[in-house]
Amino acid sequence: MEGQNKSITFDGREIRLTTGLYAPQANGSVMIECGDTSLLVTATKTAKKEVADFLPLICDYEEKLYAAGRIPGGFMRREGRPPERATLISRLIDRPMRPLFPSWMRDEIQIVASCLSLDERVPADVLAVTGASIATLIGEIPFYGPMAAVRVGLIGDDFILNPSYREIEKGDLDIVVAGSPDGIVMIEAGANQLSEQDTIEAIDFGYEAVTELIKSQEDLLKDLGIKQIKPSDPEEDKTLATYLEKNCTKSIELVLKKFDQSKEERDLELEKIKLDAQEKIESLKDDNQVKVLTSENEKLIHSDFKKLTKKLMRSQIINDGKRVDGRELDEVRKITASAGILPKRVHGSALFQRGLTQVLSTTTLGTPSDAQEMDDLNPSTEKTYLHHYNFPPYSVGETRPMRTPGRREIGHGALAERALLPVLPGKETFPYVLRVVSEVLSSNGSTSMGSVCGSTLSLLDAGVPLKGPVSGTAMGLIKEGKEVRILTDIQGIEDFLGDMDFKVAGTEKGITALQMDMKITGLPLSIVSDAIKKARPARIHILEKMQEAIDKPQEALSPHAPRLLSFRIDPELIGTVIGPGGRTIKGITERTNTKIDIEDGGIVTIASHDGAAAEEAQKIIEGLTRKVHEGEIFSGVVTRIIPIGAFVEILPGKEGMVHISQLSEARVERVEDVVRQGDEVTVRVREIDSRGRINLTLRGVAQNGGMSYPEPTPTPVAPLN
Repeated sequence: MEGQNKSITFDGREIRLTTGLYAPQANGSVMIECGDTSLLVTATKTAKKEVADFLPLICDYEEKLYAAGRIPGGFMRREGRPPERATLISRLIDRPMRPLFPSWMRDEIQIVASCLSLDERVPADVLAVTGASIATLIGEIPFYGPMAAVRVGLIGDDFILNPSYREIEKGDLDIVVAGSPDGIVMIEAGANQLSEQDTIEAIDFGYEAVTELIKSQEDLLKDLGIKQIKPSDPEEDKTLATYLEKNCTKSIELVLKKFDQSKEERDLELEKIKLDAQEKIESLKDDNQVKVLTSENEKLIHSDFKKLTKKLMRSQIINDGKRVDGRELDEVRKITASAGILPKRVHGSALFQRGLTQVLSTTTLGTPSDAQEMDDLNPSTEKTYLHHYNFPPYSVGETRPMRTPGRREIGHGALAERALLPVLPGKETFPYVLRVVSEVLSSNGSTSMGSVCGSTLSLLDAGVPLKGPVSGTAMGLIKEGKEVRILTDIQGIEDFLGDMDFKVAGTEKGITALQMDMKITGLPLSIVSDAIKKARPARIHILEKMQEAIDKPQEALSPHAPRLLSFRIDPELIGTVIGPGGRTIKGITERTNTKIDIEDGGIVTIASHDGAAAEEAQKIIEGLTRKVHEGEIFSGVVTRIIPIGAFVEILPGKEGMVHISQLSEARVERVEDVVRQGDEVTVRVREIDSRGRINLTLRGVAQNGGMSYPEPTPTPVAPLN
C-alpha cells in the first residue's frame, strides 16, 4: 500500500500529510502529523435518508489512550463515554465547518478525527480542524473551503503560533482562530483580562497564519489533480415563496413593528399568519401550482415562511435600525440581579435575568479531594474548578425527556468556566475546589453569558475572593451585501435569523473569554474588531448592574461550608506526617475529626467544619515536621514509662526519651520515683542521635510545672467561624 505524501513547512514546523492510504472507503481521508502527534481525519457523505430542514452534519473527535502510551482505568480497561475534552474538540471541528457547507445540502455528512498518537508539544485540536477541511476537499464534497485553524498564545509581549500545553499554561492568552478565503469563521479564546486591542492583534496574527495553511491546501489539491468546484445554489421553484411574499409580507411587518409585544405574543401572531396562509392555500384549486407544491412537501410552507420572516426582520434592522423589541442596535435588555437567594445550605447562590433569559447559579465549596480526575490525553490530570450548565426543556416552554448533558450543555459550561478561570484565587490563598452549576430557568438568547454573570454573583455570595467580577454579552450581525449592522445583546430570534453569535466575556480590565460562530462563510477582521469594541460598553453596563446586587465577596462563609487551613511543610517530611502504612495521618484525622490532603510539593490542606479542630490538626502536623535542635528547652507531658526511662511529648505528635540516668542529679532506682504518666515536665534536648531519635534530660532544668508548646503561626485561608 502506498499513499501520497506532502509536507508543509509552517511556522518553523513540518506538517506531514498522507492521503490515499488510510480508510479507503471514506469519501476523503488524510493522516495529518506534526511532531509525534498523528491524527486520522475522514469525511464521509451518504445520500439523505429523509427530508430535513437542516444540514445533518456529525463531527466526532476520538481520543484513544494508547496515543499517550496509557491503558484506560476502570473495570473494562477500555474507552467508554467520550471525556469532556473530546466533546469540546468535536464542537471545535463542527463550528467552522458547518457554515462552509451549502445551505441547501441535506445529505448526511460525518467527519471523524481520531488521535492516534499525541505529542505534548503539539496539541491535536487545531490539527483536527484543519484535517477536517482537507478530508472534505479530497472527498470532493460540496464545500466553500479550504478552511484552516491555528492557535495563538501570548508569552510576555510576544505572540506564538500553536504553543505547547506548557506554553499555554504559562501564557496570558489561548485563542483558536479558524478562517476561510472569505475571512474569519470561528474564534474560541480564553485570556487573562487582555485588552480589546491586544485581542484584536492576536486574531489578526492568527488569521495571517490561517491564510498560509489555506494556500497549502490549494496546492495539495493541485498536486492530487483535484479541481475544486465551488458549489452553486440549485434552481428553486419560487412559486410558493412569491405567493407568501405577496400575501403575508404586510402582516409579518406589522407584527415585527409591535415593539411592546412579548416573545410569546409575537410567536403566536406569526404562527397565526402562517396557518391563515396555509388555509388559503388549501382552499385553492387542486391544480394550482402553489397547492401542488405544498401537498408534495408539507414542510415547504414552514421553511419558506421562515425565510420570509428572516428577510423582513433583517430588512427592518438594515433600513430602520430597529429590532423586534424596539431596542436600538447597541442597547442592552433590562437587567435584574440578586445574590443569596437560596438558604445557606447552598454555599453561594444568585439569580441573573436579562430580558426573558434567566439563570440560577449556585456555588459549592469542596475540599482538595473533591477535585476531578481527568482520564483523557490532556497532560493536566486534575480540575479544581468545575462549571456545569443545564438547559431543561421548560426553559423554552417545551416538553421532552430529560437526558444527560449534551454537547451544547457541555460547550456552554466550558465557555463559562473559561471566562471565570482567570479571576479565581490561587489555591495557596483559597484552596477550595469550586463547583458552579448554572440552571437555565428561561431562555431567550445568550444563556451562556447569563451563566457567566450569574456565576460571578454566586461565587461572590459564597465568599470566593475573585480578582474581579466578570460579565458577558452576545453580539450579533446582520449582513446584506455591503450593508452591515452589529447588534448588542442579541435575543433568540436575532441569533436564529442572524449571521453571527459572538460571545464576549471579561472584567473591567479586559477580556477573559471569546466565542464566535458564523452562519456565513467568513468575516473580515475589521468587522470582528468592531464587534469586540462595541461589546465593551455593554459589558461595563452589565457589570454595574451586577455590582448593585453584590460588589464584594461575603466575609463569612456559609456555616455549612467546610473550613480549610493551608500551610506548607518540607516535602522531605511528608513521609513523617503520613507514617508507616498511613498510620500517623490516620491517627491525626481520627483524633481531630478532620480531612487532610498533602500535595507532593508539601502543601497541606486541612478541612473541617470545626475551626478549632482544624487548628489542632495543624499544630500536630507542624509539631511532627518542626526540626528540633540540641539545647532547646520544651515543656511537655510524660506519655509512657518504660524500665529505662520516660517518653515526653515535646511537640504535638513528637516525642523524645529521658533516660533514667537523666531524670535527676541523684541516682534513680525506679523511673516512677521521679515522674509518672501524665506529669508535666520541662526538658532540654540533650542530643539527637544518628537515627533521628531525640534524647532529653531533666538534669539542670528548672521545672515550671506547666506545658507550653511553641505556638505555630496558622495560615487560615478562610474564616474559621
